[in-house]
Amino acid sequence: MEFFNSIYNAAMSLSDVLWSKVLIVMLVGIGIYFTIRTRFVQFRFFGEQFKLLVDTENMKDAKKKGGISSFGAFCISTASRVGTGNIAGIALAIVGGGPGAIFWMWLIALIGSASAFVEATLAQIFKVPNGTATKGGPAYYMEQALNARWLGIIFAILITITYAFVFNAVQANTMSIALNSSFGLNRMVFGIALTIITGLVIFGGVHRISKVSEIIVPVFAVLYILIALIIIIMNIGSVPGVIRDIVVGAFNPQQFVAGTGAGIMATLLTGAKRGLFSNEAGMGSAPNASATADVSHPVAQGLIQSLGVFTDTIIICSCTAFMVLLFNGYAASSNEGILLAQEVLIHHLGPFGGIFLSVCIFLFAFSSIVGNYYYGESNIQFMVEKKESAVEKIILNIVRTLVCLFVFYGSLVKMEVVWNLADLFMALMSILNLIVILILGKYAYAALTDYSEQKKKGISKPTFHKNTIPEISGIIKMWENK
Repeated sequence: MEFFNSIYNAAMSLSDVLWSKVLIVMLVGIGIYFTIRTRFVQFRFFGEQFKLLVDTENMKDAKKKGGISSFGAFCISTASRVGTGNIAGIALAIVGGGPGAIFWMWLIALIGSASAFVEATLAQIFKVPNGTATKGGPAYYMEQALNARWLGIIFAILITITYAFVFNAVQANTMSIALNSSFGLNRMVFGIALTIITGLVIFGGVHRISKVSEIIVPVFAVLYILIALIIIIMNIGSVPGVIRDIVVGAFNPQQFVAGTGAGIMATLLTGAKRGLFSNEAGMGSAPNASATADVSHPVAQGLIQSLGVFTDTIIICSCTAFMVLLFNGYAASSNEGILLAQEVLIHHLGPFGGIFLSVCIFLFAFSSIVGNYYYGESNIQFMVEKKESAVEKIILNIVRTLVCLFVFYGSLVKMEVVWNLADLFMALMSILNLIVILILGKYAYAALTDYSEQKKKGISKPTFHKNTIPEISGIIKMWENK
């Protein structure tokens, strides 16, 4: 046991170094660079993002071809984004870094939307056929654009461990704690039940994942937002004070978290960690879902994934933040994470609040487990695509079994263990992906220029072709020539 503890402590030390010395600089610096280089694409095309999301023609075309619509791909990525990080993660951020952590979470999300645009656009450009649908992501654009399959394999291993295993343990952990607190449900019994349900879904493949996500994600997200709005309206007189605390706390955290040693950097890091865990901008996860979309131009899906970051952080995470900060007792509470969030909802809405949040947590977290697994499956396929189909099937079934085991493990383990492991693996895969998209960003800029020029000509639905970017026309596996 002492040996494992020493390994765990060393891993946590590495995580602290990566976040404080490397990743925070990269997130902010690269996000700002992409924002400027794309001429603030996340703001210029804000209205266009919504139009693309509800494109009924795209939905019908994708259904006819047996592929996945742009909206379906958005739901898969949002299913992974919108999870326990939006509730338990935000409560942890406020306890650890004070109200100011929310300010930094907002800022990093806004500039990170440009990073999300670039990585999603690249995923579309370099996607490959997958039966009647398509697949892709960082591993695929590393192999094709950099001719570095070995680098793609490293990323594929990291994202599989991070999402299919560690992040799913986090989701299961939060669910089991919430349901145990609200209903007294035995965590062992819950873990067994959740493991069985997870197995039934993930053995069904990506199309079942898309269908489950398209039903669950919009419904519970809207309900959660409505409840938050009701609570905000009930406490409307306190809202200006909450906004003040968020802004002041970003630059003077000691005023809110005195005695914890929290300074501006600690508050910034806390907001960045919990924000990145939630919105995943630049991490390299959402591009795996983006590549499945059947769209006429890569930029269309890039814009939709940029909208995904906004939806996750600026809307849903902010709902949790305001509900917590409108509860005067949050700072003095002995609870943290999901237990604090439950205490907050019970304070605002009575017993119904705790029950409602437990149901929401189950839906949020389960949809994340489903979306997280797809990221693992897509990257396992990348690593074994040159093997015989029988071998690929065996390996995928082994991974699916391991996912179920991690879901069961997460249902029982202590909360801080899974969150700390999530921070470490999240940092490793993010650093690798951010370096790569910084190198390959020129292709996303070229695609954006082409999209913008077609829109200026009055073309309502721009179309992308291989020859749009001549230098890579020979290596792109999809998109017709013109």
